[in-house]
Amino acid sequence: MSHALSLAVHKSTFESPPSTQKNLHLLRARQKLGKYTILGRIASGPLADVYRAFDRIQRMRVALKIPRHADHTGHDEFLHEVQVATRLNHPNLLGVLNAAYIDDYFVIAMELGEESLADRIERRISTANALELVGQALSGLAHAHDNKVIHCDIKPENFLLFPGNRLKLGDYGFAKLRTRTLKASGSGTIDYIAPEQAMGRPKFQSDVFSMGLVIYRLLSGRLPEWPFEWPLPGQERLAQRVRPEFVNFLKQAIQLDPKQRFADARIMLAAFERLQSRARRQIGGRKRGSGRSTGTHSVSWQQIRWREFKRQFGKTLDCQHQCRHCEGPVSESMQACPWCGFDNPTRGAESSMPSSCPRCQRGVKNDWDYCAWCYGPGFLEETTRRYPDKRYTAECSNKRCRGPIMPFMRYCPWCRSKVRQAWKLEGSKTSCKACGWGIAKEFWNYCAWCREPVVHD
Repeated sequence: MSHALSLAVHKSTFESPPSTQKNLHLLRARQKLGKYTILGRIASGPLADVYRAFDRIQRMRVALKIPRHADHTGHDEFLHEVQVATRLNHPNLLGVLNAAYIDDYFVIAMELGEESLADRIERRISTANALELVGQALSGLAHAHDNKVIHCDIKPENFLLFPGNRLKLGDYGFAKLRTRTLKASGSGTIDYIAPEQAMGRPKFQSDVFSMGLVIYRLLSGRLPEWPFEWPLPGQERLAQRVRPEFVNFLKQAIQLDPKQRFADARIMLAAFERLQSRARRQIGGRKRGSGRSTGTHSVSWQQIRWREFKRQFGKTLDCQHQCRHCEGPVSESMQACPWCGFDNPTRGAESSMPSSCPRCQRGVKNDWDYCAWCYGPGFLEETTRRYPDKRYTAECSNKRCRGPIMPFMRYCPWCRSKVRQAWKLEGSKTSCKACGWGIAKEFWNYCAWCREPVVHD
């Protein structure tokens, strides 16, 4: 979702919390909460749960952050988080869409991202793409520092990716407003926290330190540990990807003495942009001097293979997603990535279906009673009507049901019966020797249905 909305949160919303509250419980898929329909749970923490939901009025998907405790434990922290987020308005900072009490729940509605930077780091990423994300991260943090906000919890999990490779920094629960007499605890995430912040004295330089560690991990694949003495783990890989000037840039960011770091994110961003500008000039000079055309880009053998696979089977398998590990083409119905064997390769991806299973996060239709892919729990009954769908091509073998089913479903969404007959892949004559389902043997390394390695003759 690419909406950059940031609606003002009125003070009166928070002045009178409900006098009585029931014990709060986890919300279920399809459950309605005011104008929102819950689609599934994204994450759970000790103080709050985050859900994927659909706003039925504005017709868009959102993330809902809801405190877990009915006695307003941590209420001030959530109130503070909303107020800080509302104060900031920048394309690289996560916006708050709305905040209010709904049915005894304190609900914070936010923009819904595709995945976190922590998830993205686990997959291969080009240096150019990584540096583009670094620039966006620094730009958002610089805006926060310009508004006297110290984030205090900079880590990959708090950066969210949106369509178009847009990166946004969120989670202002620990954020502090810089004043002449700032008082704070040693809050934050221990792996990325600056020494002075751990002692309860956060500064703008503390965010600089944490950002330096995030950038180092993004480019080297390793997270340094105390006492941060060079050479650090992963420095060889870092040196292969960036110039020595950039390594020195990171060294300055993660100095133990705050006075030796960049004073704030605005100064750090300016230093980063100077390095990028210098690198572009040097690359441009080499290209002009080489006398070679640079209008074409090399295409890897794997990309050619993926392209041919999508041409033959993409429509049949509905391969509109990318594996969250290797980025190969996959579909929601696949239990494993046929290229790298990664489990549930589309987990967390945007679905074309109106809801999602809270267990596996694959798309489900609103008239289904059960998840057809993972044998997930029953859903709240929303309608007794069954909607037609051109994707239904078979029927359940249960004589008491005979409900319509789609290709590669594992279970009937109406009666939960396991699909007995092996699904065949149109256009392919080969089947998996383990599960019997159809496979694209000439392309796949693993069976997408049972993860059995594909043996190539």
